[in-house]
Amino acid sequence: MNKKLTQKLYPGHATCAGCGIPAIVRSVLDEATDPVIVINATGCLEVTSTLYPYSAWKVPFIHNAFENASATAAGVETAYRVLKKKGKIKGKIKFIVFGGDGGTFDIGLQALSGMMERGHEVLYVAYDNEGYMNTGGQRSSATPVGANMETTPAGKESSGNKLQRKDMMEIVKAHHVKYLAQANVAYIEDLRKKAKKALETKGPSFLLVFQPCTNVWKFPISDYVKVGKLATETNYWPLYEIENGNYVVNMKVENPKKIEEYLKTQRRFKHLFSPENKALIKDIQGNIDSEWGELIHKVATD
Repeated sequence: MNKKLTQKLYPGHATCAGCGIPAIVRSVLDEATDPVIVINATGCLEVTSTLYPYSAWKVPFIHNAFENASATAAGVETAYRVLKKKGKIKGKIKFIVFGGDGGTFDIGLQALSGMMERGHEVLYVAYDNEGYMNTGGQRSSATPVGANMETTPAGKESSGNKLQRKDMMEIVKAHHVKYLAQANVAYIEDLRKKAKKALETKGPSFLLVFQPCTNVWKFPISDYVKVGKLATETNYWPLYEIENGNYVVNMKVENPKKIEEYLKTQRRFKHLFSPENKALIKDIQGNIDSEWGELIHKVATD
């Protein structure tokens, strides 16, 4: 069969050159063996895939505001269960939410929490490009320390964003979700395996996927895989999963690279290499080492 005819997200969307979001979406949807309904929070994916009067989606698709994608998914999934119980729907349907970090970590957090807490059988996929990219590159609570963003600009009075990233994996874990995982668009096979597990999970599941943004992070459009791999090779973005409360690291990096190797690939961190900001790089490295140690400890004690 022609592969193009089976695609659930078609070519012709308007994502930026070098954007990994389409690869994330296709990797997840390709693992769905049942019919799917996609619920999409406003963000980069939505605004580039549904340019009126066109759509790149070849599956049922619901566009939501930033804040209510999870609430809509919960409602649709509940309606499906009721109709199936009444015999009006035959067969299985999977419900998948796609949202960026702005619509997940910040504006949509309340709805996501409610959906997870109530146990709706929905896979939530957060593509994390560490900021509000489709509105110009403002800081989100996923933005790392030191990043030069529109709302946290670097200059004589500031070294960029001063706040630590929100630990979204631990927040979701606190809802007793049976399966959640951290993935990276630069490691597609790992992402596919995790998507398959998540879709097979009874109840809610969650994937947090690293997505380098060539437009705001400022790196060559051909380098998104290189930047993504460096994030994992420095232990900034470890690949791991939490299944029934048990932590598993999927890739233990032998001799991890220093965080400078990752930071220097992006102009959003260029100012950190000035003499007055070099101490901040040391702090960032120390925080990465500490978080990696905590993750390994959680694996060892499970």
